Amino acid sequence: MKIRNILLRTAEIFKFIRNFFKEALFPPYETKEILNQCYIVGYRSLFLISFTAFLAGIVFTKQSRPSLSSFGAESWLPSLVSQAVVRSLGPLITGLICAGKLGSNIGAELASMQVTEQIDAMEVSGTRPFSYLVVTRVVATTLMLPLLVVFADVVALLGSFMMVNSINSTSFALYFNEAAASITYTDIWSSVVKSALFGFAIGIISSYAGYHSDKGTTGVGKAANIAVVISMMFIFIIDLIVLQIVNLFFR
Repeated sequence: MKIRNILLRTAEIFKFIRNFFKEALFPPYETKEILNQCYIVGYRSLFLISFTAFLAGIVFTKQSRPSLSSFGAESWLPSLVSQAVVRSLGPLITGLICAGKLGSNIGAELASMQVTEQIDAMEVSGTRPFSYLVVTRVVATTLMLPLLVVFADVVALLGSFMMVNSINSTSFALYFNEAAASITYTDIWSSVVKSALFGFAIGIISSYAGYHSDKGTTGVGKAANIAVVISMMFIFIIDLIVLQIVNLFFR
């Protein structure tokens, strides 16, 4: 019985994803609502991502410096930090924060609409609720995550520069020249693709959890919890898969 339920739920998820691509690729498009969701996604996450990325850059630099100093390679610190931030740290920090903040918000918002039967009312009125509620949010998270990751990378490197500058009085130009010289186009594009997949996973998982939530008092909380936990799990899975692909074909 449990296996049967798992298979049925898997089929529902694939049907949900198929409906997303069906609605997203063919008009009419909810352009105004997509732009509104993009603003919400970026605005709600910007301060927390900035603060966390800045601290992460400082902490990572502080922890890496003694190891490099013991080998007489402290000058490599900008290169080490920039590679770590662009390849992994920036996307992971941004993805996890967005999974916690945006995932719970999307899951709880759609679940509350499901519990109060607002979605059923939209279907009756013929306003295409799936396109308006789900497609717009998934597209917004997919588009905005790469931009937020780029911003987080820059802020993290600024934090790292401030730490290096306070110790060695390294100039801004020297630090960022060394940091940029160690970053390849493969690093940048893999980070962008990875972050877009993070955004898609967060959007589709959170929307599914909210859109198919239980119609009860516990439905909203359960949907928000599922959205956060499953999104975070898939972020690490996607990170591992992209890393293996990049190492296999581009290293």
